[in-house]
Amino acid sequence: MTSQSKHQPFSRRSVLKYMAGAAAACPTCMSVASALASEKKVAAVGHGAGKPAAAKGHGDAHWSYGGDTGPGHWGEMSAGNKVCSMGFQQSPIDLRDAIPASPGQISVLYKPTTLRVVNNGHTIQCNTDPGSTMMLDGEKFRLLQFHFHHPSEHAMDGRRFDMECHFVHVNDAGMLAVLGVFIEPGGENNVLAPVWQHMPKTKGEKKVPSVHINPAQLLPADRRYYRYLGSLTTPPCSEKVIWSVFSQPVQASTAQVSQFAGLFDMNARPLQGLHRRLLLKSG
Repeated sequence: MTSQSKHQPFSRRSVLKYMAGAAAACPTCMSVASALASEKKVAAVGHGAGKPAAAKGHGDAHWSYGGDTGPGHWGEMSAGNKVCSMGFQQSPIDLRDAIPASPGQISVLYKPTTLRVVNNGHTIQCNTDPGSTMMLDGEKFRLLQFHFHHPSEHAMDGRRFDMECHFVHVNDAGMLAVLGVFIEPGGENNVLAPVWQHMPKTKGEKKVPSVHINPAQLLPADRRYYRYLGSLTTPPCSEKVIWSVFSQPVQASTAQVSQFAGLFDMNARPLQGLHRRLLLKSG
């Protein structure tokens, strides 16, 4: 998941707010949440002067997924990236040994959007028209964009899927909420077809006014999910993301997966430690 914002890592108040529903179903959750919230935080992170949250989806610094500019070096590349190596709430993680709980309701209210597909050198991203929203525990978040990783960034019980799609949202306070959807080989995905048809092969953006897609059709039918508090998965790795990752994958054809891999054969960050965070699973 990628974005830019100036907001700080999670405060104790935000941790307790988004875990409160789960705590009611899990006697140990409040003590763990309090320990997490009081954990010593790394220094504040700079996220690109004056740029709005998730405006472009990636930072301007030269970073990559391998070699001297790969994930093991992100924290060394600039002062603003230090949390990539020093943080305790980093993403992605392995979704295993989750606590059964009631993390809260997710209500997705997406609308069809004009196809605007961007190759930003790190992924393929679709910027969405205004008006699509998600209600998360009574809080409204606006959908900004969705993008793809190959292979999946998160794992589920040690398994990484062929791909993962991230739906990036922001609320009026600047907090980010991301829905993660695993993609596995299967039948052709008709929603992805126009995205793949028009995605630029080199860095750039293509707008197709005659084509509209509905992002909601990329979500699984089974809406059970994992919930945890984490970070952006690219520099500056800011720890300010409410992650909800669906357990049921959607499908794309082997040809569609291969087409994306032809552009980005590897754009997934290595798994990060859970540390003292809660990992919850809805019933």
